[in-house]
Amino acid sequence: METLTYSVEEIAKLLRIARGVAYQGVRDGEIPAVRMGRRWLIPRDRFHAWLNGETEDGGEG
Repeated sequence: METLTYSVEEIAKLLRIARGVAYQGVRDGEIPAVRMGRRWLIPRDRFHAWLNGETEDGGEG
């Protein structure tokens, strides 16, 4: 069963970037994420839409 979210560590591995760079992208709002307590969760669907260059309104941009 696939999870609905990625951790910051998982997206760092997927993007082949340093964990600190991934955290900075999440904090700056560059990478779509949701804060849950002390943890950052990255919704899979929003992450893949972001990678594909899709905007929040469903278009590309």
